[in-house]
Amino acid sequence: MSRLFIVVESAQDWAPYFPSEQVITFDDYLQLPSAKANRTRVINLCRKFSYLSKGYYCSLLAEARGHSVIPSVKTLNDLRDRNSFSVISEHLHNQSEKFLNKLANREEKTYSFWIFFGESSVPELKKLSRELFEHQPCPILRAELSWEGGWRISRLKVAPVHTLNDKEQEAFANALDRFSAQLWRKAKTRTISRYEMALLVNPDEKLPPSDEKALKKFVKAGNRLGINVDFIGPKDIRKLPEYDMLFIRETTNIDHHTFQFACRAEAEGLAVIDDPQSIIRCTNKVYLADLFAARKIDTPNTRLISTNGKASLDKVADELGFPMIVKIPDGSFSRGMIKVEDRQALDSAATELLKKSALLLAQEFMYTDYDWRVGVLNGKPLYACKYFMAGGHWQIYDHNNVADPSGGYQTMPTYEVPRKVIDTAIKAAGLIGKGLYGVDLKQSGKRVVVIEVNDNPSIDAGVEDEFIGDELYTLIMQEFINRVQTIRRLREAL
Repeated sequence: MSRLFIVVESAQDWAPYFPSEQVITFDDYLQLPSAKANRTRVINLCRKFSYLSKGYYCSLLAEARGHSVIPSVKTLNDLRDRNSFSVISEHLHNQSEKFLNKLANREEKTYSFWIFFGESSVPELKKLSRELFEHQPCPILRAELSWEGGWRISRLKVAPVHTLNDKEQEAFANALDRFSAQLWRKAKTRTISRYEMALLVNPDEKLPPSDEKALKKFVKAGNRLGINVDFIGPKDIRKLPEYDMLFIRETTNIDHHTFQFACRAEAEGLAVIDDPQSIIRCTNKVYLADLFAARKIDTPNTRLISTNGKASLDKVADELGFPMIVKIPDGSFSRGMIKVEDRQALDSAATELLKKSALLLAQEFMYTDYDWRVGVLNGKPLYACKYFMAGGHWQIYDHNNVADPSGGYQTMPTYEVPRKVIDTAIKAAGLIGKGLYGVDLKQSGKRVVVIEVNDNPSIDAGVEDEFIGDELYTLIMQEFINRVQTIRRLREAL
């Protein structure tokens, strides 16, 4: 049976509308069981949708739980990037253009209007509103048009439901009634036909995912397979339509140009690693924790922290004990996490980190001499490494040790790795997608737990390639070829 949840940040936000059991607060949604439920829809009407806000986490957790949600995390991130709707911005419907040209306030050179679930109260803008909604599905959008020698879309903004006036509330309620009975549709994917690879790097990055020697090996493997590889940088997003493939070899994050590159490349029909969905899922540990709990993949015992209130932290302390790890959801390279030894340290860590994120993770502390890293490409194990803890430290990276910040490593053939480690890594990666992932695991006796899945795993010459050598680079580049060929076949079938 299908379920619908309408999530608001405060119960007062729904006061102008008829009461409904389907309407719940963000805190209520946070407490729902993590188990996957079939055919569950979520309409996210939180007040704020910025990165790491409650609205952002609502959509993120909905996706982790297998719920169909609008707006999706990808939509929220797209709406911060004008390039994501540039395809629509290139022109407006003739009917819309004629209407706008008749506006009496033309001297202001701007016009704004509401879009509720793809509907507009302005008849001349209905087609445009539907197109914008299909491209960026969102319950409430405020669209702004500007005159730049012709009318163009200058801004799309998610608007909170509690700011609507009486007339707007009525239009929103009517649109919601009609929408809730419709099937959801996904945006169409565009395809292109050229056959070149853009390899995104940033020479200024201190800890890049691939060193210079590894990058040269990628180029050599690509050339051997017939791929022309061009290095591009953070300012080259406009060049993407020239290529068939985008390979991101710069550390990814949501609020970052790497994510914008991935989204733009996917919209242009390129084969992309890392794809936007993988970046969204992997860069936030709240999503991973909820996802793995729902799919019954063993992880360190984990609790979410949304407040530094005494009762809440007392409960976390009782359930996890000390020491424990407290971390922000999107930290990388061992950053953004604190090992706390007692209750006072927990207070301090929560207070400090809640300034950076609305939710934190607290996890049981599992010390091991090393972490497993299993590289997985399209569901198949590619390499396996043991990454040892930095000297005298509990993490692989010790950022306070400038001279020698990381521990050693040992690369092994995947067939010599414990079967449970490999199987768990493949299962965890499969929940993210079919890209290139580095699955981090800990092993303590017979227990194997997943720490995280990295969408942009390290591949350095002499480390991850130590066992299979140049074949590692060939396998990855061949995967790109396979994906481009699939894209071409799909295009030809249209």
